[in-house]
Amino acid sequence: MSRNTKINALLLLAVAALAVLPLVLGLGDHKEEPFAGADAEAETAITEIEPDYEPWFSPLYEPPSGEVESALFALQAALGAGVLAYYFGLRRGRRQGEQRAADALRDAPAGD
Repeated sequence: MSRNTKINALLLLAVAALAVLPLVLGLGDHKEEPFAGADAEAETAITEIEPDYEPWFSPLYEPPSGEVESALFALQAALGAGVLAYYFGLRRGRRQGEQRAADALRDAPAGD
């Protein structure tokens, strides 16, 4: 097993542990919504500190349910990952094309 394969396997294991351990250890069991987002946590903290707080503005679109909100967030994350993957794939392809062109020029006979 190569060094890069070992590193990738360890990173994959660490990511899986970060995703599974909170569920296995029961972190958040004492809360009504154990894995709510940071926005919900901030809203709760603000209303505890200042009960009469009025937000400066309201969202342009309020999803009808938490499931729709989660789906839209997942779609946004997938689109962002797709754009990044396309960009890095394009850069790698260009680099490989330039390398092949340089190799072809170097290997070509001097008379051509």
